[in-house]
Amino acid sequence: MFEPAQLTPGGTEFVMDIETEVKAAEDRFFEALLLGDRAGLDQVLDNDFLLVDVMTGSEVPKAALLDVVGSRQLVFEAVARIDARVRPYDGTAVVTGQTRMKGQYGGVSFSAHSRYTHVYVRRAGGGWRLVSAQGTPIAPAA
Repeated sequence: MFEPAQLTPGGTEFVMDIETEVKAAEDRFFEALLLGDRAGLDQVLDNDFLLVDVMTGSEVPKAALLDVVGSRQLVFEAVARIDARVRPYDGTAVVTGQTRMKGQYGGVSFSAHSRYTHVYVRRAGGGWRLVSAQGTPIAPAA
């Protein structure tokens, strides 16, 4: 039923546990975006976090994302998480999923339907930190 992800001195760590932990980190990430919670976002993002923006393809480092979210220059009004899949590896997890987002950037409304890839690493103390995020727009059906 459970596949061992790795053996540790304390016992076996199961894939299901890793998936649960990573999904909890995903929950914290999306909640922090919706709430404009700079401190919450800071806790889930690794120091070398890099976002490839879904709308422009530009690279957004952690400090810049914290600034625009914390200042409410970037406001998420709704984030619908349609699906997500966690694939664990040694100390790393890749999450692929789909979202529909609505919000405002600099007072200008936006909406996006996209697929995303998030890469998490397990840091000292066992916490999962988001190191990379990339969004790809899904074109409307013809």
